[in-house]
Amino acid sequence: MGGALINGIERFPHSHFAYYEPSKHKSSNATPTLQFIRYYNILDHLVSAPKYSDAIEHFRELFLDAVHLRMRSDVPIGTALSGGLDSSSTICAMAHIAKQTPDKYTKDWQHAFVACFKDTPLDESEYARAVVDYIGIKADFLEINPLEFWDRLEEYFYLFEDVYITSPIPMIATYGAVKSRGVSVTLDGHGADELFSGYGHLIEALWDCKFNPKMIANVLNTLNETREVKSSKLPLFKEGARFLTKMAIKKLTGYKLKHSRDANHPNFKKMDHFSQQLYGIFYETILPTLLRNYDRYSMINGVEIRMPFMDHRLVEFVFSLPFSYKFGGGYTKRLIRDSVDSFMPSNVTWRKSKIGFNSPIIQWLQRDKKHNGLKEWALDLVHSQDFLQCALVENPKQTQQEVMDICSGKVNSFHIGEKVWCELNPYIWEKSLKKAVRF
Repeated sequence: MGGALINGIERFPHSHFAYYEPSKHKSSNATPTLQFIRYYNILDHLVSAPKYSDAIEHFRELFLDAVHLRMRSDVPIGTALSGGLDSSSTICAMAHIAKQTPDKYTKDWQHAFVACFKDTPLDESEYARAVVDYIGIKADFLEINPLEFWDRLEEYFYLFEDVYITSPIPMIATYGAVKSRGVSVTLDGHGADELFSGYGHLIEALWDCKFNPKMIANVLNTLNETREVKSSKLPLFKEGARFLTKMAIKKLTGYKLKHSRDANHPNFKKMDHFSQQLYGIFYETILPTLLRNYDRYSMINGVEIRMPFMDHRLVEFVFSLPFSYKFGGGYTKRLIRDSVDSFMPSNVTWRKSKIGFNSPIIQWLQRDKKHNGLKEWALDLVHSQDFLQCALVENPKQTQQEVMDICSGKVNSFHIGEKVWCELNPYIWEKSLKKAVRF
């Protein structure tokens, strides 16, 4: 079971059910027990990997069927479209299915909602526009102005019931707009990152290359091509050499390459090292957190999210494949791109840049109210005695200085912005609980 925000309260494990057994005798001092039983394990359903050309066809078939199944609805359906590969693949598949296999469930799907962050590095609206123009539908482009929602920030924290590395405003605002337009179900692209490339995990595939120079060069080239800041070849090869040396030392000293609670399963041992890494973030760390978060973002607004990339048949198939099917030639998610290319705009299918759906917190904190920014709010907060005396903030004076550095423009790193937001989270969360009775 994963940890949670409050001591003594833990998350119920996925793929399990449980029996609660109270003490049989009222006079007994025995502690009641909760017995967990696992009813499903992806590793029990892996298949033999076909050749790559056949894998393309099979993945396309599975993906289109997964989308078609999730288009079944008695209410209008749509998509939270970012302009990235995953959400774009989903809505383009919907358009392809509606054209090729028209039925009663493919008549009211043409609703795309795009969160826009004008004049920030996180804005992907040009790619989203290319997608909707390609499939011939209109979209709602939602300019996310934080000032429109900031007065409700503590209420959103209370409804979200957790803390996270990015502000909930853009996500809650997007699904609020979805609901306000009469759409109650969206098909979104969650799960593809964790199935195919991870987050900075590509370098792990070097361990699977052994001493094959061509495969090593392919991994390093793809890693380089998909980074925000391109590295020169020499430092990148040095980085790769350091990684391989570290892994070799661990292996020679008896370190076992375990990344999962399922590490002793026979089929886990058969997977390559890169796929084992993806298995861990898919089932145990990153994706469970994202799924939980998005369930809350959407259900706060009464919207249901359906996720074709999470179809169990598709997941079982992808985890049966070698890492070489998942990325290469300078591209992540190789199999997805080759499978959807025929019904996607090429400038989106073969786009290498990757932007996560986050809050542009740096830009927001560096702009004042006149320019739809949060500078005054942030500076007032970190200079308040209430914040400086908050027991949940680890180092309020340090956070205060970091916020001042961001607001003044001295610091512009997105990762520093995430760090600062995480440091502010406990204070905002505590305030939301104190005011909960008002919501």
